[in-house]
Amino acid sequence: MFDPNKPIVSLTDAAADRVRALMSKAGDGVIGLRIGVSSKGCSGLSYVVEYAKDKKQFEEEVDVAGARILIDPAATMFLIGAEIDYEESRLQSGFTFKNPNETARCGCGESFSVS
Repeated sequence: MFDPNKPIVSLTDAAADRVRALMSKAGDGVIGLRIGVSSKGCSGLSYVVEYAKDKKQFEEEVDVAGARILIDPAATMFLIGAEIDYEESRLQSGFTFKNPNETARCGCGESFSVS
């Protein structure tokens, strides 16, 4: 059940560090990262992470020691309770999502679905 006293999403220390690093290199006008979802992939939805230069109407905001995340209002219902992490390996790096709302994920990990 959704707790209105908790942020919509949480960030691991690695994710917060990466958000702060990206923001410090992003240039003028960037206020944080925007997280959303788009219709894409074999399972139907895909996470979208992009630079945010402004806060849109109805966006939720999560700030972890200067790591500012804005949640696209159209994505809120898909992201409630998700944990955002940042992982690096020899072959790839990027944000990962542990999302309790996912009911399926495609084999390549690019997309997910919810019921």
